[in-house]
Amino acid sequence: MDLSCTEEEEAYRARLREWLAATLPGLPERPDPLDWPARRAYDCGWQRRLYDAGYADTHWDASPTQRLIFLEETELAGAPYVGANFVGLLHAGPTIAAEGTAAQRERWLPPILRGDEVWCQGFSEPDAGSDLASLRTKAVRDGDAYVVTGQKIWTSHAEVADWCELLVRTGPETGQGAAPSKHKGITWLAMPMDAPGITVRPLRTLAGSTEFAEVFLDEVRVPVGNRVGEENDGWRVTMVTLSFERGTAFVGEVVACRRLLGELARTARKNGTWDDPVLRRRLGRLSAEFQALWRIVQANVSEAQATGGVPGAGGSVFKLHYSHARQELYDAAAAVLGPDALDLGRDWTLDRLSSLSYTIAAGTSQIQRNIVAERILGLPKGR
Repeated sequence: MDLSCTEEEEAYRARLREWLAATLPGLPERPDPLDWPARRAYDCGWQRRLYDAGYADTHWDASPTQRLIFLEETELAGAPYVGANFVGLLHAGPTIAAEGTAAQRERWLPPILRGDEVWCQGFSEPDAGSDLASLRTKAVRDGDAYVVTGQKIWTSHAEVADWCELLVRTGPETGQGAAPSKHKGITWLAMPMDAPGITVRPLRTLAGSTEFAEVFLDEVRVPVGNRVGEENDGWRVTMVTLSFERGTAFVGEVVACRRLLGELARTARKNGTWDDPVLRRRLGRLSAEFQALWRIVQANVSEAQATGGVPGAGGSVFKLHYSHARQELYDAAAAVLGPDALDLGRDWTLDRLSSLSYTIAAGTSQIQRNIVAERILGLPKGR
């Protein structure tokens, strides 16, 4: 497997570095990270700059390797993160690009790329989190629309979103004999968040922010033309979405974690905690782990490039290990900072609180272990 870049890809890297160096000093001051309406405006403004410079389509029209270079270079340069654009850019958009019709791609992809429209994710429900296929939100066909009733929870960025990638049950659970399949009868819809019947109740995190919300749906009408994929084929489309979410969506964060390790080492040398050999070994081990994770990312990207652009089951290997390594990293940061680790005014403190969710978000670690066992190792399914 060739993990090196071509001359053309290295030339793209050089052009991107030059543009970032010229552009980043002129950006406005970053808003309060807990103020999501302000974050939306800032994040969408950055996305518009990328669009005007010709870099916005990297997520879909570029090769997986070029996409990796883009994420690596923007993170190393300290460019703004996708933020409120996370769902649209990193998994709803790629799913529509892979599974949508020509009309759907024309309608939804350009506004995402320009930063004009923000998406949220309406997958999890109070009784269908890790067991996503147990979802109960129903959609009943009524002419040229689906009438949707139910509830979603942990809906990322619902408070500021224009659209929602929504999973609904359009058919009964079906299967052979006495063992019906929960994965049948699910459909993937694009729901406008301004439709009548939608109630959004923000959920406040440990850090005090509201990037998640409960969403209540009371006979919301969603056009049939907003269905991505066939009716009752939503589980297959969802696997495409989750492949992007687990396989490539966290790439920039691996680069950020490697940079943070360097900052931690410098801080430890300044405040004396570097004298602790146990801490030094801990940071050294984490450095090796994140280097290995970066190689896994490269391998996943190479596989995706060879198989049409959709990441495979290797994304679960990455996501499983990354989520735990990230938590360990911020535990190490707390050891370096001491009492300062409790200061909510520090970015590291907010990131540490956020890291607690990573073994749950995008599929729990238990789910990822099942995927690795069944799809990669070929072990039998549990009964």
